[in-house]
Amino acid sequence: MADEVRVLSTLALKGAVGSLAARFEAESGVHIDADFAPTLALLERLRGGEDADVVILTREALDDLAAKGTVVKASCADLARSFVGIAVKAGAGHPDIATEAALRATLLGARSVAYSRLGASGIFFAQLIERMGIATDINARANIIPQGFTAELLVSGEADLAVQQISELKLVGGVEVVGPIPRELQSPAVFSAGRLAASDNVAPSDRLLKFLASPEAAPALRESGLEP
Repeated sequence: MADEVRVLSTLALKGAVGSLAARFEAESGVHIDADFAPTLALLERLRGGEDADVVILTREALDDLAAKGTVVKASCADLARSFVGIAVKAGAGHPDIATEAALRATLLGARSVAYSRLGASGIFFAQLIERMGIATDINARANIIPQGFTAELLVSGEADLAVQQISELKLVGGVEVVGPIPRELQSPAVFSAGRLAASDNVAPSDRLLKFLASPEAAPALRESGLEP
């Protein structure tokens, strides 16, 4: 439909896209039909033939689709940087995660850590605890979900630490973000957007892409926990 743009987006942008959609729709008259999932899950759906106009993925995934011609390279734009953080249930004490040594002690002292198997944050965290030499200890007590919001396990009492992109942690009520995993231990994920080559909605899709990458969208990105 020319008056609707179908968006498949990584979970990390859910808060920002949700807050920006109403403004874009009011200014353009174009409705945003957005669906959110981890990047790997979205790539699988695209390989299965799911239709969409715009995709928001990690930069690496989008670059790969552009190289294959699935996404129009000229339409691609970086939107935001994102850091992986840790959250606790609201009211719980905030553990020390300021240094690698403090993070190690906090993780090893946790009853259970929740992280995602398919999300960029979960892949990073699995690699991090492996590098730190504590993967066996952590995973013996971890609650690893296929996809979704790890912080929900704080609310249900199934974990006392949740690891995910800060923008995703902030979408769950009843939790508090402690802060980012020390930045020297991580490289920020860059999330980028582009138009699928098979889309017929070229003009409205490109208008949305321009809007999402504009200075006008920056405050909503920051508010959601991302860095424009």
